Amino acid sequence: MKPSTSADPFIKTAALFTVAVTFFYLGKHWSNRSQQQLIFFTTTTTTDQISISPNFNKFFNISAIINPNQTPETVKIKKSGVLNEDGTMSDEFEVGEFDPDFVDEAQSDVKDNSNDEVKLKVKKFELCKGSMSEYIPCLDNVDEIRKLESVERGERFERHCPVEEKRFNCLVPAPKGYREPIPWPRSRDEVWYSNVPHTRLVEDKGGQNWIRRDKNKFKFPGGGTQFIHGADQYLDHISKMVPDITFGQNIRVALDVGCGVASFGAYLLSRNVITMSVAPKDIHENQIQFALERGVPAMVAAFATRRLLYPSQAFDLIHCSRCRINWTRDDGILLLEANRMLRAGGYFVWAAQPVYKHEQNLEEQWEEMINLTTRLCWKFLKKDGYVAIWQKPFDNSCYLNREAETKPPLCDITEDPDNIWYVNLKACISQLPENGYGVNLTKWPARLQTSPDRLQSIKLDALLSRKELFKAESKYWNEVIASYVRAYRWKTMRLRNVIDMRAGFGGFAAALIDQNLDSWVMNVVPVSGPNTLPVIYDRGLIGVMHDWCESFDTYPRTYDLLHASYLLSVEKKRYSLC
Repeated sequence: MKPSTSADPFIKTAALFTVAVTFFYLGKHWSNRSQQQLIFFTTTTTTDQISISPNFNKFFNISAIINPNQTPETVKIKKSGVLNEDGTMSDEFEVGEFDPDFVDEAQSDVKDNSNDEVKLKVKKFELCKGSMSEYIPCLDNVDEIRKLESVERGERFERHCPVEEKRFNCLVPAPKGYREPIPWPRSRDEVWYSNVPHTRLVEDKGGQNWIRRDKNKFKFPGGGTQFIHGADQYLDHISKMVPDITFGQNIRVALDVGCGVASFGAYLLSRNVITMSVAPKDIHENQIQFALERGVPAMVAAFATRRLLYPSQAFDLIHCSRCRINWTRDDGILLLEANRMLRAGGYFVWAAQPVYKHEQNLEEQWEEMINLTTRLCWKFLKKDGYVAIWQKPFDNSCYLNREAETKPPLCDITEDPDNIWYVNLKACISQLPENGYGVNLTKWPARLQTSPDRLQSIKLDALLSRKELFKAESKYWNEVIASYVRAYRWKTMRLRNVIDMRAGFGGFAAALIDQNLDSWVMNVVPVSGPNTLPVIYDRGLIGVMHDWCESFDTYPRTYDLLHASYLLSVEKKRYSLC
């Protein structure tokens, strides 16, 4: 009796399936630096994906293919237009007005009335004057600054952008002798002198261990005015004062006010804390430039008369070490701005002379600070040596239980604490959300991929699918960055300072972290779209709001990578109004 063969088709099918899976796995994963990777795509094709031509590395004898006696055909264009993102041709596009400033010479030659040729010689952008190598248009606008009625509250350090006819139309040059920056992490401790050729800080702050010059380099010992023995020792001191301050866990995002050369933020990076280091462009005007050259997150900004460009409840900890800010002036209006940006339950660390010196005027300043913080319902935790630490309340209960007529008052309930673009400061307390949004965050690093509560408060067209959008964006950028790392060898490139010019929920920045790229990202949320900054900060990232019709508040040569996904296509209609 012959054995049954009913199982043979099943065995053959299983074997075929096993072989197919094996080849798929080898094609997707078996690659190295010397072999070209074969990439499979399981999603719809986008402009960010890469495929390898089947003719790659093959050579053809074109001459042998062409018939020398054949008369070439005249190519006739049947349709003209522009290519859409999906590769199709469209005649729906806008042509801007002709700008004679961009053209040096234009002429039209007609030959035999049969072929029309238009020859355009386009003038290249000229270099700006060498004195403009550190020019920041909206902060160096001397003409507008001279028109200010008052500068006593720091108005000259705020944005004053030039009008359209006075915007510069040239390329900002690098300083003489500029060379490729020293890579991170070496750049934390040294940078080239020729890249930031200024010695003012060395002369003023060298004795405080900020910075010193060593031949053709600047060296950064890691000290500061109040921590001359080094930032690491100073950070340990803060943690010992308040054990609940656990850097890299419940403290992930910090703000360093009056940051100097940003050693505080530089040394926090090794503790998984990202710090927005800010300072005005004042007499020590190159301090932010030094920070950025070091590869440390930083931005030119000033506590003056307008809100800073960060959302409410952005920072887990705000630090001021001899930051030269009078926190109690004008009914505490500047400390109220710090309170707006400080997360519920967050910490304010103040290292200054009034904390530890006993001169009469300094003791009076200390009493004013204690009085103001008490009325703000901040809890005074501890004073040790030259450092004092307060904690912001977790909810509004203390505010509502204050005595009537207590100043500063609560802001009106209709006041949006996340409305920050050119908004003047008010001497009132920003109330915390009644639903507790922004308080209960997951500890880092799980915080990066956790959908935060404040996602629900973002003004979006989608009502029920916000979490799905959040997850989809994260998944999309993870796949894209993973392909960039493989195809373009991103991990071999110097991509330290990165800006995402249209950041969304911060998925691009999160993907760089997931791919272990040694980068930090300034996430920019354009004013024309939904304000997603609260979500970005709740994820443990940093960012800022901006209108791309104006220049950005940073020095030339700040970023190693500019990322602008769909920025121009989304903003193109607005640019005609800029």
